[in-house]
Amino acid sequence: MGYALRRDIDLYRIFFIFRRCFTIKNANGKEHLINEKIEFAPGKNIRVIGDSGEQYGILTFSNALRTAYDKGQDLVLMNAQSDPPVCKIMDYGKFRFDRDKKEKEARKKQKTVEIKEIQLTCLIDTNDFNTKVNHARRFLTDGNKVKVMVKFKGRQMSRQDVGKELLNRFQEACRELGSPEKAPVLDGRNMIMFIAPAKTAAAK
Repeated sequence: MGYALRRDIDLYRIFFIFRRCFTIKNANGKEHLINEKIEFAPGKNIRVIGDSGEQYGILTFSNALRTAYDKGQDLVLMNAQSDPPVCKIMDYGKFRFDRDKKEKEARKKQKTVEIKEIQLTCLIDTNDFNTKVNHARRFLTDGNKVKVMVKFKGRQMSRQDVGKELLNRFQEACRELGSPEKAPVLDGRNMIMFIAPAKTAAAK
């Protein structure tokens, strides 16, 4: 490497001292090496592309690094296995900002689906029934599943048809916002039905 080139790169090292040792992760979670973390010999030939896909052709590593620094950008190793290896000249700061912004937006869009439980009895009155329905409709509107359970007490176990009819009425009252994932099932002394939000049910 000539004296002038070595001097220029030394100056660029000082300018980019806080950037040159960063790594960035690719889609597989593995880290791309950046700038002087790329351990190529100065004369190593690499294929260089720009952030917008422009082709710089085959350059030595030292020339590619200098080109990136001249542009105020970074040299990122994209594919070390190809022949020759492929590097991209990009604005790492902007890349990191855009990546973090996208990840933040994705986290905002993520919603944990909860299972909300509604308990009924065979002797529930109309007002309590309607109140429970309103709760369930609110839960479904929020994107949560609803577990509706009829509890049988004592001799009520012999009237499972009453529990099933009650669950069918409940499901019909929530029909606009959700649908049952499967028919009501008996679990011990309880009859259970799960209602999924309309979008979730449609996805199934």
